[in-house]
Amino acid sequence: MSSSTRGQAPEPTPKTGGRDRSNSRGEATRLLLLEKAEELFAHRGISAVPLRDIGTAAGQKNNVVVQYHFGDRERLIREIAAYRGRLSEQVRVELLADLFATGRSPRVADLVRAWIRALSCHLEADNFYLAFLSRYVIERGGYVGLEGMEISNTIYTFTSMLRRLLPTHPGTLLDERWMVMMTSAVHTLARYQTSLRAGGLPAPLPRLVADLVVLFAAALEAPPAGIDVGVEAG
Repeated sequence: MSSSTRGQAPEPTPKTGGRDRSNSRGEATRLLLLEKAEELFAHRGISAVPLRDIGTAAGQKNNVVVQYHFGDRERLIREIAAYRGRLSEQVRVELLADLFATGRSPRVADLVRAWIRALSCHLEADNFYLAFLSRYVIERGGYVGLEGMEISNTIYTFTSMLRRLLPTHPGTLLDERWMVMMTSAVHTLARYQTSLRAGGLPAPLPRLVADLVVLFAAALEAPPAGIDVGVEAG
């Protein structure tokens, strides 16, 4: 040993992994709780599932593990929407960017297609977000409580574009029609997903989704009730 090092305390061995492993386990548990809550809410109803059942389904022995990670039911619901909604929002933004990049004026069908394609990314077998969202809309009467989240960030962009495309339609009517379209798309895609799991659909899924776009675009563009659009004499 050289004189320059003799008598010096050895360099401390860095502690690695302890806190990281703990954080990693905590995040894994949190994600598992989110996914189990989504599945149970989808199958049994959002208000019908005791929080302790979610912990049990996730293999947790602590009866208050959900409260530890999320606080309460409403926070848990918003976390599910945020977790899944980020992917939908990313797809919507990318599709809008692609649409603008074409250089042509968008059509109503383009907006509907972008919205439905963003929802369709949740059709995977182990994803219960569509059924969860369908339950939420039924139990809460809409998306009240989810405002300002990823699920709603681009709604205003889409509805603003819709108003410009259909300037003769009252704005409040278009807002309501868009809400009807969103809700109907969620319910219908959730039904398709259930049918896929059961092994049968009335037609190939891409064809059904494409027809939804045609159907909803026509509904959005339809003349408002009570307005005489005129009939040409033949």
